[in-house]
Amino acid sequence: MVFKALPYSLRLVLFVSRLVLKLHQNNTTTLKRTLSNSHASKFKSQTPVSLAQDSDLSLKTLIFDVEGTLLRSSSVFPYFMLVAFEAGSLIRAFVLFSLYPLLCLVKEDVSLKIMVMVCFFGIKKENFRVGSSVLPKFFLEDVGMEGSDMLRRGRKKVGVSKLPQVMVECFLKDYLEIDYVFGRDLVVCGGYYVGLMNENKNILKRRINDVLEKDEDATVCFSNKWIKHDWIMCSKEVYVVTNGEKIAWQSLPREQYPKALIFHDGRLAFRPEPLHTLVMFMWFPFALVLAISRVIIALSLPYGALIPILEFTGLQLRLTNHKSVQKSGSDHDHKQHKGLLYVCNHRTLLDPLYLSFGLKKPFAAVTYSLSRMSEILSPIKTVRLTRNRDQDAKMMDKMLKQGDLVVCPEGTTCREPYLLRFSPLFAELSDRIVPVALDTHVSMFYGTTAGGLKCLDPFYFMMNPSPIYRVQLLEQVHGVSSNSRCGDANSTRFDVANYVQTEIGKTLEFECTSLTRKDKYLALAGNEGLVSTSKKR
Repeated sequence: MVFKALPYSLRLVLFVSRLVLKLHQNNTTTLKRTLSNSHASKFKSQTPVSLAQDSDLSLKTLIFDVEGTLLRSSSVFPYFMLVAFEAGSLIRAFVLFSLYPLLCLVKEDVSLKIMVMVCFFGIKKENFRVGSSVLPKFFLEDVGMEGSDMLRRGRKKVGVSKLPQVMVECFLKDYLEIDYVFGRDLVVCGGYYVGLMNENKNILKRRINDVLEKDEDATVCFSNKWIKHDWIMCSKEVYVVTNGEKIAWQSLPREQYPKALIFHDGRLAFRPEPLHTLVMFMWFPFALVLAISRVIIALSLPYGALIPILEFTGLQLRLTNHKSVQKSGSDHDHKQHKGLLYVCNHRTLLDPLYLSFGLKKPFAAVTYSLSRMSEILSPIKTVRLTRNRDQDAKMMDKMLKQGDLVVCPEGTTCREPYLLRFSPLFAELSDRIVPVALDTHVSMFYGTTAGGLKCLDPFYFMMNPSPIYRVQLLEQVHGVSSNSRCGDANSTRFDVANYVQTEIGKTLEFECTSLTRKDKYLALAGNEGLVSTSKKR
């Protein structure tokens, strides 16, 4: 009765509305049945990844979700924080950290867009090298050993990432030997990133199809988000990695890296998880004051006073085997007209200073490059080498006649447990060579850089809460004019250099390599390390 009392036009509207609603409900039910049948037909195998251990994958192409099936951590925030800090600035990193509560509240794709905008907006594409020089170290430390072992079994490996291509490509291709990498493309305008990603998903599907068009089989290693990515449609088998399985994964040991990580750059020495990043920002103001205080103490006080005071501020120096070396040197002082030649591996610019502090006597130091700021502030005499062999030999010989001399024949620093090739020039200059094995430990900031401001290297090292320097003086070695220690009277300068490198490597348990300064700078900075004076190490 109420329906009949309504005007004709209103009754017509209600009738049409009921009809549309009924049709919508029927279509929804039909669509759900269709999707269910489609999934059942296309994905007959949706099994846990643990069952893939018994499968033969040697003839198959493996498509895998980088974040879901390779990395142990499910958070990508630390990698964007590294981009913001290393490629941007401290301010950009603070802005990203301030937005972290918002990133936790919004959806995953929105959070990703916000981080890309904050980290990449205004960054010059040509100068962006964080993806090849900084991020690989942190990615490798997050790789699960179980996921890596599974991927190695495939004939061809295709990695798909939700991160920008420039962040993951070098890590996957160069260090894990992945054949194809598909990440998100960033929009570039005028040679600068604008902080936006290309949203055309059809491009990704087309690129994957181009790779798989000649392959009959493909296996997908997928995370716990069942049947979500469009590129899953390219596969015949799906293996799912659950969060429970990833929690039980172990980190990939360094010795199992497909390619050794010898060089890496950047200032941050820790993985910038949100809590660790908060600690860093809280520590930073105190660190500036502490670093300046430590520098003033090192420049103004005598050795007897500065060493205990620096230890009180947190700087730790551990010196071993120095008494025997001092005794062997003093026995020949009246017969020799030259000082001792200390040959060190190179960890930071402070290597000669810590050796001087440990032995409580001043040295002269030669280096292949040095920033003007470090040269002015150094409490010991420093001389820059010219890279002209004859000129450097004359200059070093002259300095040895004036007293003890420190040289780092690697020519540049190396953070990882490796020794670069030793330049053999030092072997011709003295018969009293003292190998010195140096190692450092920092918890927050690295005191070296290949692409940043070299003048800030000592300050960043001093900004660590409690940095440690280990100095070990080894048994004295003779030069080429008297090489009994090397075991062959006919040894060349190269034999002496290699012998010293080997002895230091054994002491530190470092691996010796034939890599040089040029190799390091080509890998990290895209140049040969021959930069202007204001940028030299």
